[in-house]
Amino acid sequence: MHPQPLEIVDIVLEDDRWEDACLPAMAERAARAVGEWLDLGAFQIVVLGCDDDRIAGLNAQFRDKPRPTNVLSWPATEFEPRPPGAHPPQPEVEELGDIAISYDTCLREAQAQDKPFADHATHLLVHAMLHLAGYDHIDDEDAETMEDAERSILGKLGLPDPYLEHET
Repeated sequence: MHPQPLEIVDIVLEDDRWEDACLPAMAERAARAVGEWLDLGAFQIVVLGCDDDRIAGLNAQFRDKPRPTNVLSWPATEFEPRPPGAHPPQPEVEELGDIAISYDTCLREAQAQDKPFADHATHLLVHAMLHLAGYDHIDDEDAETMEDAERSILGKLGLPDPYLEHET
């Protein structure tokens, strides 16, 4: 009998370029690293690999911003307010939520920042997964907490600090 996986990532590919970029493997790797870092038990997420047109529509629909973005996330639960910079409590649900990631914007950003595409996309997946777990970057203290979490998780994956040269 095989042990049940700790994370289940359902992948929906609307853009075939994500298949060539190995989004399913990237998302599984990122989910495993985030799950270990947060010490989560079993959890599930859905990742939509799409293009700029699709993500612009989603951004308009859900955020009233009718333009493409790199990644969007929809947590399955609402999180209680917490002091700025505090880590959110561990999610108590198995379904963490959904993520959409745009190939076009990822590629443009990776090229502009002179980063490998896979490294940048993995960073964005980790970033979105942390949003699903209650992290945010609304104020400076929360942004610092979230970026520290990203650095730690990406470091365990052997990826460089994404904020070293390209502070946003």
